[in-house]
Amino acid sequence: MKKLLLSSAIAVTLSVNAAHAADLFIKPGEDSRFNWASYDALKSVQLSGETVSVFGPWMGDEKANFERVVAYFEQATGAKVNYAGSDSFEQQIVIDAQAGSAPNVSVFPQPGLAADLAAKGFLTPLSDDVKAAVVKDYAAGQSWADLATFKNSKGKEDFYGVFYRADLKSLVWYSPDNFADAGYDVPETMEDLKALTEEIVADGGTPWCIGLGSGAATGWPATDWVEDLLLRTQPASVYDQWVSNEIKFDDPRIVGAIEEFGWFARNDAFVDGGAGAVSSTDFRDSPKGMFQSPPKCYLHRQASFIPAFFPEDVELGTDADFFYFPSYESKKLGNPVLGAGTLVSVTNDSKGARAFVDFIRSPIAHELWMTQTGFVSAHLGANPEVYATEVAKKQGEIIRYATTFRFDGSDLMPGKIGAGSFWTGMVDYTGGKDAKEVAKDIQKTWDALK
Repeated sequence: MKKLLLSSAIAVTLSVNAAHAADLFIKPGEDSRFNWASYDALKSVQLSGETVSVFGPWMGDEKANFERVVAYFEQATGAKVNYAGSDSFEQQIVIDAQAGSAPNVSVFPQPGLAADLAAKGFLTPLSDDVKAAVVKDYAAGQSWADLATFKNSKGKEDFYGVFYRADLKSLVWYSPDNFADAGYDVPETMEDLKALTEEIVADGGTPWCIGLGSGAATGWPATDWVEDLLLRTQPASVYDQWVSNEIKFDDPRIVGAIEEFGWFARNDAFVDGGAGAVSSTDFRDSPKGMFQSPPKCYLHRQASFIPAFFPEDVELGTDADFFYFPSYESKKLGNPVLGAGTLVSVTNDSKGARAFVDFIRSPIAHELWMTQTGFVSAHLGANPEVYATEVAKKQGEIIRYATTFRFDGSDLMPGKIGAGSFWTGMVDYTGGKDAKEVAKDIQKTWDALK
């Protein structure tokens, strides 16, 4: 799994203990930008004396940010929430569920893991009303509802969770100063992006910095490229069937998406260092070429976490900015977004657990983290004006205007594929191997799992 952390330049200065209602960092009703009506609605659920246990992947600053949000649930309902975070969440929640000691609520960084537990009877389905509210309240709401719909132990599909924090991958980073100096405009369509790529070469520059290096995980950045391009060349239903292998890896539509990536990555003139340097360049180092003088490249496609690896003196919004990795105008497939997110599910049913999930899907729960750091929301009822930074606000707008949202495909595939042959196959492809042969090899690995 690729864990993405959104960077931000603003830190919350108040130290808040979620256990004490008096320490709420914004007084309810004090700031009219917030949806306090959704907070007041919580007061109708009285949970005095009830403890809700919550387990998830957030630690450190993320844990503190989440606990500041949770304090409002405690204040409104009278419940006590015990949150525990772990960097071994994926392993521990399986152990706890099998032992019958699961927490009331679990925060899954991967819906695939939640699906596995649902199939074994370890998740509690949510009501049709909750599902309908997600479809109504979230941008591309049906996408989010579908991502939380799994088969239970009897093979029947149920709805199991609410997505909370979203991560965004469909981004292209650039230097506004470099664009201004060269007279380039931000492209609005994929056709424009390809034309800009060729224009930069014609002007004597190099368009792209691309690096696939990541130690034992080398190759994963290319899987994001392929996933994004598949969503821009084929309907979302094709993407879904590919992720589950109903559509095979060597299907011409999938091979076509790999070759679309090759249009950018396998042309020596398009990539800093030439195509041969793509797989050997560390993904953390590859964007730095945008900030050299003269620039070694003008464009870098990567997720919202990548500013953490920009040079220290680079200021987001001034020295570096981003735009939506655009869709093809000619293909009429809308504005798909590739990303990730955290799924909040009930793993040990109780009145408090269900009330907590209702809180998580309320606008105020989103706004209270949006105003801190490291949070992007797909909730249409959350006010974008409360975002802590313009960077986060702009990323939130991309998600809000998405017509389709899909989770990182390689994270949903079996580990030997999504974190194995797909990675190595992309390294082979950028090294010159034919896309059809690469796809056949990956499919052979999948077939061997059956």
